[in-house]
Amino acid sequence: MAPHPFRTLNLEETRIAKQVILASHPDVVVDFREIFLQEPAKELMKEYLALEHSSTPGQSPTSKRPPRLAKCQYDVIGSDKIPEYHESIVDVETSTQVKHEVIGKDTQASLTMWEFDTLIEACQRSEEFQKAISEFKFPDGFELVIEPWPYGGLDLGSENRRYFQGLCFAQDTRNKNADSNFYAYPLPLIPVLDAHKKEIVRIDRLATGGKGDSLTGQTHSERVLDHCQSAEYVPELLPGGTRKDMKPINITQPEGTSFTVTDESLVEWQKWRFRVSFNPREGAVLHDVHYDGRSVLYRLSISEMTVPYGDPRPPFHRKQAFDFGDGGAGNCANNLSLGCDCLGVIKYFDGVVVGSNGEPKVHPNVICLHEQDNGIGWKHTNWRTGRAVVTRMRELVIQFIITLANYEYVFSYHLDTAGGITLEVRATGIVSVVNIDPGKTSEYGNVVSGGVLAQNHQHIFAARIDPAIDGHKNTVLHEESHTAPWDPATNPNGNFYEIRKTVVERSAGLDAAPEHNRVFKIINPSKLNPLSGNPVGYKFMPPPTQKLLASKGSLQANRALFTEHHVWVTKYRDDELYAAGRFTLQSQHERGGVYDMAKRNDAVVDEDLVVWSVFGLTHNPRVEDWPVMPCDIFQVHFKPSDFFTANPAIDVPSTKNNASVLAGKECCVEKL
Repeated sequence: MAPHPFRTLNLEETRIAKQVILASHPDVVVDFREIFLQEPAKELMKEYLALEHSSTPGQSPTSKRPPRLAKCQYDVIGSDKIPEYHESIVDVETSTQVKHEVIGKDTQASLTMWEFDTLIEACQRSEEFQKAISEFKFPDGFELVIEPWPYGGLDLGSENRRYFQGLCFAQDTRNKNADSNFYAYPLPLIPVLDAHKKEIVRIDRLATGGKGDSLTGQTHSERVLDHCQSAEYVPELLPGGTRKDMKPINITQPEGTSFTVTDESLVEWQKWRFRVSFNPREGAVLHDVHYDGRSVLYRLSISEMTVPYGDPRPPFHRKQAFDFGDGGAGNCANNLSLGCDCLGVIKYFDGVVVGSNGEPKVHPNVICLHEQDNGIGWKHTNWRTGRAVVTRMRELVIQFIITLANYEYVFSYHLDTAGGITLEVRATGIVSVVNIDPGKTSEYGNVVSGGVLAQNHQHIFAARIDPAIDGHKNTVLHEESHTAPWDPATNPNGNFYEIRKTVVERSAGLDAAPEHNRVFKIINPSKLNPLSGNPVGYKFMPPPTQKLLASKGSLQANRALFTEHHVWVTKYRDDELYAAGRFTLQSQHERGGVYDMAKRNDAVVDEDLVVWSVFGLTHNPRVEDWPVMPCDIFQVHFKPSDFFTANPAIDVPSTKNNASVLAGKECCVEKL
């Protein structure tokens, strides 16, 4: 049976795409970047899915199956030795190239892990860099560590070449532990690589001063690490070891899972039905989400995130990562560990990645699927009889975790028994740090350890919600609650408040308004709830988090125009998937992102539309964030709003959990 159109490309399909590309460029060197599923055009998928969900006997979607396509991203290297970036679409069933686009030499493709290796090798060859390092006197037993980073936005007027930069640290090797925390020993210089020449072309020397010091002054001594302190986090290096009084908590499912997975893509659980896929840029994506046979979403993904830093000293005005566009969340996904990253009975999904030669390999366990208890779902006690009926909130969690040098992000979609969907992001890992002179403090961050300044920064995420509320013709409105004026006829006692509903008629950016309880509703105007008479829909309240703090017109702001609003509503177009546009690496301005989509001023009433939710964290670091920060958690809740005719979880069993026991009586259970 042919794979479902939403299923992640397998190894064989990826190899076919590779061979087609190589055959189309016979006389040049081809360096591959990515090969992954090109999702079918939506109009084709609508026909296919309509047949797939049809209950009519004899109906089959086979005749309407869209072509199986692979998006191939690669460099073509000709006689000038400068890579030219290309993108092609390959039909893997017919082994034909159906679309080819030469992006050119001015737009920078997302980075690859093997380019990072080039930076390390270039630093080792560079006499200038080795001389700069030799100016520091390391304590005995310390060795240099170079951590590759995206270069950031090109300054206006700069030559548009492909650059990478390296943040430098030293690692204490005396404990003979490869995981010893080198971030505790930052060095004040940054080598800059010309990726095409594969040479270090500049070394940025960093200021290490504090309040009142120059933005560029070189105030450090040659023994720049002497005032730094060990800050270990791996258990075997903790001075006092780990706690000894934590007893196990086990998640047990003696009868197995309540979910099923078919074709490594179709998930069915508690009236939910959806497909899951994985790609190198967005990570895990949900498709064709239904509840009890009714359509809710066509597609759900994390689209982008940007991390701008607030240190004005050069070159930190360029310190701004786009972790999805610059490098790809999927590329940085962890191989998840049983019993650590996910608990209970786990189903894992694999991804596929390619090397520079285009040869694919399995990227194992990049998504975990599991059920979890999330407390009381609903409860009522009849005070007359004393009877309480209580049910637990059960959730199905689809999770992936990415590591981006120092930081980790945990992304998960939670589907619950009451028809709700929660998008959750957890930020953890190690804060990005620079060296600061002994005894000084800074306006640009917080001193979290001796000689270590954790810089102020933001994490701003964008989720892409492609709704299909009982069909693809939807409308967005925002609903607010306001104090009503006194009126002898309508509000004689002053307790009435009015609800104001505003339809979003044209593509636009909008904001949270918690003072008015502003709630956004995605509705289907052609389907009315038989009880309330309101259109069926789903609602969400955008988290009223702080927007980008960099000044309007700055390099950081121009590169991340999607951060200007908490919510965007745009008209659907195929391949418009990325909030900051297709190309973010070394960008100077957001191109083709939601800002440009909204500028089209499209009509979005009763249309196929997309909603974008923008939220994040202004992270002014605490000492408690060191050496590894506890998770900061953000959630966006999508809840049915007049979509059903009653609480959809009213039929969840109120079964007593017999594994629960009184404290101190655990031994009695074990003896039974």
